[in-house]
Amino acid sequence: MSDVELVLRSTRVITPEGTRAASVAVSAGKITAVQPYDAEVPAGARLTDLGDDVLLPGLVDTHVHVNDPGRTEWEGFWTATRAAAAGGITTLVDMPLNSLPPTTTVENLRTKQKVAADKAHIDVGFWGGALPDNVRDLRPLHDAGVFGFKAFLSPSGVDEFPHLDQEQLARSLAGIASFDGLLIVHAEDPHHLSAAPQHGGPKYADFLASRPRDAEDTAIAQLIAQAKRLDARVHVLHLSSSDALPLIAEAKAEGVRLTVETCPHYLTLIAEEVPDGASEFKCCPPIREAANQDLLWQALADGTIDCVVTDHSPSTADLKTDDFATAWGGISGLQLSLAAVWTEARGRGHSLEDVVRWMSERTAQLAGLGQKGAIEAGRDADFAVLAPDETFTVDPAALQHRNRVTAYAGKTLYGVVKSTWLRGERIVADGEFTEPKGHLLTRTS
Repeated sequence: MSDVELVLRSTRVITPEGTRAASVAVSAGKITAVQPYDAEVPAGARLTDLGDDVLLPGLVDTHVHVNDPGRTEWEGFWTATRAAAAGGITTLVDMPLNSLPPTTTVENLRTKQKVAADKAHIDVGFWGGALPDNVRDLRPLHDAGVFGFKAFLSPSGVDEFPHLDQEQLARSLAGIASFDGLLIVHAEDPHHLSAAPQHGGPKYADFLASRPRDAEDTAIAQLIAQAKRLDARVHVLHLSSSDALPLIAEAKAEGVRLTVETCPHYLTLIAEEVPDGASEFKCCPPIREAANQDLLWQALADGTIDCVVTDHSPSTADLKTDDFATAWGGISGLQLSLAAVWTEARGRGHSLEDVVRWMSERTAQLAGLGQKGAIEAGRDADFAVLAPDETFTVDPAALQHRNRVTAYAGKTLYGVVKSTWLRGERIVADGEFTEPKGHLLTRTS
């Protein structure tokens, strides 16, 4: 008798070799084979026929602020992972800040893991944090299984997570490089930010002027120089400035160990269409102009930008005031990221295979999650089932994250997630969820 427990069959399965009709065999939470579409179903296995819906690997989102514990009124593991599952995301890596305590010591990591353990609907890993005074904690955090370390080069917005100046960056990066760890960086230069006009108020144009492109460009140049000097691994978070792209491309060509992400909101929303006072669109760095967006898409296509992640950074609705200077800066996008990116990608001539590469394969590679990110034998049986040509209109009341503030309200998007599967078990289908089944991941898992 075969040990295959489940066969998922679709006329469109996205594999590393391309999209094809196939039957995917699953046993003990792993993919055991990707077989011809009409392969015989082994005795004892159950067959789920998906018809023409697309079977793709579950997405891996490596940039999520869950805020739990400490700011659970902003978000939490239960709500964030439900929203992720509803959007086809099966793995997320949680950022070290906005929770109390931040993930900057092993003790604090254990606190967060304990909170997450019985609330996670999907698999969850953790980034550590690099602060001015915790260099001694970096190696122990690495050994405890964090996937790398986040640092800010300008104020983070929360007092318990201060930014690094250039001397502190060099010291932290040298420590991380000594064990070949990964530093992921919010790259905006504080001097350029402080020199920019700061008017406050409801006008989006004033907010955009307060976060100029040269703040990103300068910080990225400084980061590249440090990485080159130390032969260190660095990753640029949430790139919004297209002006930095030539510098990034040059550094990569020179062999600097550099990767770069951007976010759905930079790829799908434009400054020209942000209403005044609508701080649900506020994030740092900001959503920029349409011409800038076009260049980000070109950089995704040619590989200068490696991947797309949400930077899901929610808050309570009262913090989203109509004053862009004081409103919380963050966009909630977990549940809608796949549909938002696919809607824009299809209009620009990109394929679902491209989207999978940007949002699953490369994000899994970034975090070193070799068991995730592809439909092939030996990988975790994590899947999203997508009806790519169906549309829906975004209703905030239908969102699963805790505070249903969204920059996508009222937008019509392509791509309806029919179901999401984690290690061969269906965890959400047509809006109905199972109990939490997620595992807590570590760097070596």
